[in-house]
Amino acid sequence: MPPVVPPFLIGLIVAPLAKRLLKPLVGGVVKASVGIAMEVKKAAQEAGENIHDLAAEVAADVVAAQIAAGETESHSGDGQHATGHGSKGESRTPKIRATAGSAAGKTH
Repeated sequence: MPPVVPPFLIGLIVAPLAKRLLKPLVGGVVKASVGIAMEVKKAAQEAGENIHDLAAEVAADVVAAQIAAGETESHSGDGQHATGHGSKGESRTPKIRATAGSAAGKTH
């Protein structure tokens, strides 16, 4: 019959060994997790900036198209003055106005 070793003695021997082996392992897992989280955050921020830039470009294109459409209408009028309307004092303005930052594709 093998000798019986009390469980607390096994714990006294295994605990320091487990601490020495598991501490670097757990530290590596935490370090890798933080690194992955930072990379995901960076990728999400870049994607958000790309979407913002795309939205600014589309807004600038829409404004340019509206301005071009307004100029086309004013040149094709039948006897009307340059604003495209028959009455005095009226002016045609686009519904969407671009700011200097959005038209130039300004980023943060």
